[in-house]
Amino acid sequence: MLRKNPSGDMPRVSETAFIDPTAIICGKVIIEDNVFIGPYAVIRADEVNEQGEMEAIHIKRDTNIQDGVVIHSKAGAAVTIGERSSIAHRSIIHGPCEVCHDVFIGFNSVVFNAVIGEGCVIRHNSVVDGLDLPERFHVPPMTNIGAGFDLASISKVPPEFSAFSESVVSANHTLVQGYRRIANEL
Repeated sequence: MLRKNPSGDMPRVSETAFIDPTAIICGKVIIEDNVFIGPYAVIRADEVNEQGEMEAIHIKRDTNIQDGVVIHSKAGAAVTIGERSSIAHRSIIHGPCEVCHDVFIGFNSVVFNAVIGEGCVIRHNSVVDGLDLPERFHVPPMTNIGAGFDLASISKVPPEFSAFSESVVSANHTLVQGYRRIANEL
């Protein structure tokens, strides 16, 4: 469902994107080409800063936002999800936040007030709060990263996880095409 926020902003969605009918997209949201938004996802850009302004939540092309994901922002701060990225089931992305290109964020993970560098893989049940991750970092399952965390303790992304991330993007790109084809049946 696409809906207006209290400021009057309506989402802008590419004609080549697929948004599941159970998802809620509210307010100043930009969704580019070939994006997949899964069932029960909520993407809500509706809070303003002290000046009454807000930045957009911007989801770039070929990205997938899976079932139950929540993307929101505090006080009108920007949220950007880069190209070919995957935000897996029930994750929370809360702005201010930037997820760069080719990033995989695993099930039930939380990202807040951070920049996630290109090619990073954040595995399931992890938290990144207030600390930026450089490119191609691999965050193991159930890791909590915040102020004072030693980034030197994290390795680069192993090739098998990069390949997995690419396969998820590919599978969801195929889903966009398939669901768009049967959209009138949903």
